[in-house]
Amino acid sequence: MSFGGIFDLESKNKALEKFQAKAVAPDFWNDSAKAASILKKTSVLEKEIKLWENLEVRHGDVEILFEFANEGESTPNEVNKELAEYKKIVEDLELRLMLGGEQDLENAILTIHPGAGGTESQDWANMLYRMYSRWIEQKGFSSKLLDFQPGDEAGIKDVTLEVKGDFAYGMLKAEAGVHRLVRISPFDANSRRHTSFASVFVYPSVDDEIQIEIDPGDLRIDTYRASGAGGQHVNKTDSAIRITHLPTGVVAQCQNERSQHKNKAQAMKVLKARLYQIEVEKEKEANKELEDQKMDIGWGSQIRSYVFHPYNMVKDHRTKEEMGNVQAVMDGRIDPFIRAFLIQQIGK
Repeated sequence: MSFGGIFDLESKNKALEKFQAKAVAPDFWNDSAKAASILKKTSVLEKEIKLWENLEVRHGDVEILFEFANEGESTPNEVNKELAEYKKIVEDLELRLMLGGEQDLENAILTIHPGAGGTESQDWANMLYRMYSRWIEQKGFSSKLLDFQPGDEAGIKDVTLEVKGDFAYGMLKAEAGVHRLVRISPFDANSRRHTSFASVFVYPSVDDEIQIEIDPGDLRIDTYRASGAGGQHVNKTDSAIRITHLPTGVVAQCQNERSQHKNKAQAMKVLKARLYQIEVEKEKEANKELEDQKMDIGWGSQIRSYVFHPYNMVKDHRTKEEMGNVQAVMDGRIDPFIRAFLIQQIGK
């Protein structure tokens, strides 16, 4: 991956000026999808330029504070606070430098599915859903629940959500794979240790600018009654939609909207995202990677282990990144794992 010219603020400002010029053109909104894409790219460039400018300012502030500290005119707390802010800007920029893929900027569609094991695995899937929800909040992103199927006793059978934010897909692609949990099961009367698995699938959310041709004859559309929470209307009518793409076997479903029409639109969005990702993988001749993500949800296929007993540890098996504070990870602190994965990918 090349980052040539990435440090040239002048070139970035020129690129921003070009986008801004397009945005004021009389025919700008003739193509709404293209206009939305340009506005998004403009916003990302503006934020990146601001980060670089802030970095320069913070660098100067840190140097001055160190001079003051040497002269006894500033406290260690003041220096540490400024260094923490400086470090955060550097890490944000570092992350953006690693996200240079064509789809990295896009929103993401995230699906969590439990492995075999009934209630125990379904509860683990729900714990992962909570973890990603906390991470989304911390990043200042937003999410929309597309499909939620509750477990029979606890947890979830399946959940799909769209995550909206700059580079959402670029970051969340690090999470695709099988996640393993080791703990004393709260559902075991004998308090025995259990191992559970859940799979996470991540796709770039396809916007209207990207055309995905789907033959209606290749689709099987089924309606069914939604399950779980959602209000009387959702639960008493056949508003839920399941769409199967027959040539590939890809299935997308949605039951969280009140109307069948809205559920169908959301399910089609998920289906397009999955089909688009398959085509991207084909173009990159990386079908093996796609198949690796679809490995059996069980032993030997996990990308990360979360151990609650007999010790506390979260370990990513791809990068060897580890963290002893399991609760912090479950509260959404997964950036170190994402960063380690992206650094590893650059080296490939």
